[in-house]
Amino acid sequence: MYPTSLAVIALTFSNYVLQPVFPNCIPPYKASRVLSILCLSLLTWVNSSSVRWATRIQDIFTAGKLLALGLIITVGFVQIFKENYEALIPSNAFSFWMTPTVGHLALAFLQGSFAFSGWNFLNYVTEELVDPRRNLPRAIFISIPLVTFVYTFTNVAYFTAMSPQELLSSNAVAVTFGEKLLGYFSWVMPVSVALSTFGGINGYLFTSSRLCFSGAREGHLPSLLAMIHVKHCTPIPALLVGCLATVVIMLVGDTYTLINYVSFINYLCYGVTIIGMLVLRWRKPHIFRPIKVNLLVPITYLIFWAFLLIFSLYSEPVVCGIGLIIILTGVPVFFIGVYWKNKPKCVNRITEYVTHWGQKFCFVVYPQKGSLEDDLPFTDYPSQEVRRP
Repeated sequence: MYPTSLAVIALTFSNYVLQPVFPNCIPPYKASRVLSILCLSLLTWVNSSSVRWATRIQDIFTAGKLLALGLIITVGFVQIFKENYEALIPSNAFSFWMTPTVGHLALAFLQGSFAFSGWNFLNYVTEELVDPRRNLPRAIFISIPLVTFVYTFTNVAYFTAMSPQELLSSNAVAVTFGEKLLGYFSWVMPVSVALSTFGGINGYLFTSSRLCFSGAREGHLPSLLAMIHVKHCTPIPALLVGCLATVVIMLVGDTYTLINYVSFINYLCYGVTIIGMLVLRWRKPHIFRPIKVNLLVPITYLIFWAFLLIFSLYSEPVVCGIGLIIILTGVPVFFIGVYWKNKPKCVNRITEYVTHWGQKFCFVVYPQKGSLEDDLPFTDYPSQEVRRP
């Protein structure tokens, strides 16, 4: 899920950076991939060097993103006040040249949902969050309405300058919007989107590395991924794995197909997670729950979830089927790496050698109480031998 999302955002970043250089065509394949990999490598280095740097970059670029989107929305409202909203009139907005099927509508929701992905990122770094019982719900209650408002009115603004056909044919919608309405200042749009996606890549790297770190700590991934740098306290092995996986996916897929892959996989995993929550509420109703929601919320979501998945699978069986196959590749890895306890000694020796080599290469150890800064939480590993580089 995360490497695919990272690949999509990195390709979007390179597309908007290169669009002014290639105004009349799609940027070359090699150029966009090289620039995406450079951006990804730079942010992997930043996240490996300092947790504080990574969070500062996130704060700065998130603020820049909201300012850029605020500019688009403001220009859109000015257009509406000037009565330039032909594309928003229902007779024009819904004048389809083809009648959409239910499957097409499901895919449209699936594609649109990609813009909202990220609402759950803070859940993955709750150990590094100050007072998560208070701040986590507060952050979600603020961010989801804010993102919904910004995303909706940004698209409304686009339609004040472009028809649906123009929007679909544009290689970079914000660039086309800027060229039509901002005149000399049209350069603001590609710069703003590039900054926005740059911050998005940073956020995905930050959270995905913590996800790998946590999984490895629980024994679901190689133990090397549960280690942090002895000085910087950053999960360098987990960051490198995410970066390399993203590069591989970036080289084998295009943006549209990757969005379908990741949206289908995301919704499948979200639904299974919510089903697990309902099962726990039924089987263990009396356990302490610091954050608890009314059951109507997850049940309503599951109904919508089933609609999306069933009709998306019906409409795009190949793309969704490949997404399922990608998930199922984890099954043999789980049985070999986690479920199989009594492995031959040769396998254990190879694992120990790779772990030891990885520790030397990345200069990492398990987090130890009192020996490292408190950027990441202390975790005890009584069954593991700690090798210091």
